[in-house]
Order: sequence, then C-alpha cells, then structure tokens
Amino acid sequence: MAEALQIDPSREVAIDEKGYLLDAGDWDLEVAKFMADADGIVLNEDHFAIIEIFQAYFAEYEIEPPMRALVKIVTAQLGEDKGNSRYLYRLFPDGPTLQATRYAGLPRPLSCI
Repeated sequence: MAEALQIDPSREVAIDEKGYLLDAGDWDLEVAKFMADADGIVLNEDHFAIIEIFQAYFAEYEIEPPMRALVKIVTAQLGEDKGNSRYLYRLFPDGPTLQATRYAGLPRPLSCI
C-alpha cells in the first residue's frame, strides 16, 4: 500500500510502507532532508558524502553497497577516520544501509523485504 510524504504544500511524493520512494525520479535534496528530519536527523555534508557513495554504487551495481564494501569505499574516498562502521552508525543510527539507502532515494534493500 502506497503512502505519501507531503514535502511542501504543493509537493507530495509516494513512498512504500517502509518509507522508501516508489519513484526514484522524485528524489532531490529536499526529499532527503524531509525524510531525515522525520527521523530526527539534520543532514550535513558528512551525510551527503555517504549518500553520494550510495547513489554511485547503486548506479554501477544496481544494489546498495554491503557494509564491508561501504567501509572500504568510504575509507578510500573520505579517509581512515571515516572508514569504519562506528562513524557510519553515528551518521545513520538506525543502520547505514537502511537509512542512507532511503535518504538517497534508492529502492528498499533486499535484506529489508
């Protein structure tokens, strides 16, 4: 059953029952910020760096990055201090794979189905 997020008075986007966008074309920074705000998270440049990694990985492999691959990519692109699961969980406390995937406008991970 589809639900909707009311981003502003003139914009509504369809989501599934877990909060993932039904149409990836609806994604933009405002949608990501709206979703995060509903979770009590204020997105900053650190969050968006991870979200961009998710989007790039998905564009190449058509799946979200598994945690081990994510840590390796983050280490390579953002440095050793950010390339660990503790850092990722500080940014996305409900789970980097689940939250970052949702905020990135990507489909619900297979492990979440």
